[in-house]
Amino acid sequence: MTSHPNFIDLLRMTETTASKNKLGFWTSTSLVIGNMIGGGIFLMPSALAAYGGISLLGWLFSAMGAFFMARVFSNLSKLLPNVNGGPYAYTRKGFGDFMGFLVAWGYWISIWCANAAITVSLVSALSTFFPLLNGNPVAASLTGLCAIWFLTWVNTKGIVTSGKMQLVTTILKIIPLVLVSVVGIFFISYSHFVPFNISGESNFSAITATAAMTLFAYLGLECATIPARNVENPEKTIPRATIAGTLIATFIYILGTVSVIGIIPAKDLQLSVTPFADAAAIIWGNNARYWISAGVAIAGFGALNGWILIQGQIPSAISKDKLFPAIFGKENKKGVPASGIIISSVLVSLLMMMNYSHGLVSQFRALILLSTLCSLVPYLFSMAAYIVIRLEKKYVNKGGWLSSIVLASLAFSFAFWAIAGAGQEIVYKGFLLLLAGVPFYIWITRNKRDRL
Repeated sequence: MTSHPNFIDLLRMTETTASKNKLGFWTSTSLVIGNMIGGGIFLMPSALAAYGGISLLGWLFSAMGAFFMARVFSNLSKLLPNVNGGPYAYTRKGFGDFMGFLVAWGYWISIWCANAAITVSLVSALSTFFPLLNGNPVAASLTGLCAIWFLTWVNTKGIVTSGKMQLVTTILKIIPLVLVSVVGIFFISYSHFVPFNISGESNFSAITATAAMTLFAYLGLECATIPARNVENPEKTIPRATIAGTLIATFIYILGTVSVIGIIPAKDLQLSVTPFADAAAIIWGNNARYWISAGVAIAGFGALNGWILIQGQIPSAISKDKLFPAIFGKENKKGVPASGIIISSVLVSLLMMMNYSHGLVSQFRALILLSTLCSLVPYLFSMAAYIVIRLEKKYVNKGGWLSSIVLASLAFSFAFWAIAGAGQEIVYKGFLLLLAGVPFYIWITRNKRDRL
C-alpha cells in the first residue's frame, strides 16, 4: 500500500521542472503573491468602509491597472529573459545608465524602508500572543531584529532555500484570508451594501479615491522579474508567474473585501483595527481572532522574506553593471549576493529601531510614505521603456507592435495617475530623494572611468 505524500513532498512535486539552483513556477508565483500580500491587506476593508460598497469598483479599477502593468512586465521578461534587476534592467535598456541607476536607487531605498515597516507590523501582530511586545520598546526591537536577521540568514543560504520559505509562508498566509472570504459569503447581509456610496462624494470621486488606495496593494507584482537569472526557463516561467500571482491576489483582495463589508456594518467596520479577525469572530466565535492574528504575523513574515531576497538582487544587478560598489555584487558559494543582503539588512534594522524611538517616529513614517512613491516611479519608467524596446528593429519586425504600444500606454497612464494621486508634497519630496542619488552616480561613474 502506498503512503500519501506529506506537505513537503507536495511542494517538491510542484517544482519538478526547476533545477537545483533555480526557482520554478510555484516559487516564482509565491514571490509575487507573498510580496504583494503583506499585513496591510488585513486592514484594507476598514480603510475602504467609509466609502461603502462602491469601493469594490475601486478594486476592479486598480485590478485593471495592475493587470496592464503585469502584462507589460510579462512581455518585458520575454524580450529580456535572462536579465536580473527587473525595472532597473528594463529602464537601463530603454533609457541608458543614468535613468537605470536612478530607478534602481529609488527602488532600493523603497525596499529597505518598506522592510522596516513590515517588521514593525509583524511585531505588532505578534503582540496578540505576547502582550509584552505592545508596551516594551526593547522587547519589540529585539523581536524585530531576530526576524530580520533570521530571514537574512535564510536568504544567504541560496535562492532556492528562500524560495521554499516564501512558498510555505504564502500558502499559510492566504489560508485565513481565503477561509474568511469564501465562508463569509454565507454570512453576508446585503443591506450593508445599501446605500452603495456612503462617502458623501460623487461616484467618480469615490471610485478614484478607493482605486488609488487599493492600487498600492499591488506593489510587488514585478518581483518575479528581478531574480530572472535564477529562474528556471525565465522566458516562460516569469510571465506565467507574474500574471498568475496578480490574478490570485486580485481574487483574494476582492472576495475578502466583499465578505468583510457584507458581514460587518459600515459604521462598525470603520472603527475596526482587525476587520478580518472581527469577521472571523462572527463566523466561528471569538477564538477565531487568534487564527487571523497568526495570519497577519505570517503575512508580515512572508513579505519580509520575499523583500529581503529582492533587496539583495537589485544592488547586485547594478553592481554587475559597474554602477554600484563592487561589494554589492559579490556572491557567496551559494551564488547569493550575501554582502548586499547584509548591508541592506543593517539599514533595515536601523530604520526599524527608529520606529521605537519616539522622537523619530514622524520622520520614519514620512520616509515610508516617500518610499511608496519611489516604488511607483520604476513602474512608470518600465512602461515607457517597453515602448522604446518594442520599437527596436529586431523586435518591431516581429509584428504586434501597435497593440504593445497601446498596452504600455494604458499601463503608463495608470502608473502616472497613481504617482499624481500621492499628492504634490509627496511627489516633490520623492523626486528630491531620487535626485539625492545623482552625486553618488557621478562619483561611481568617475571612479569607473579612472579604473579604465
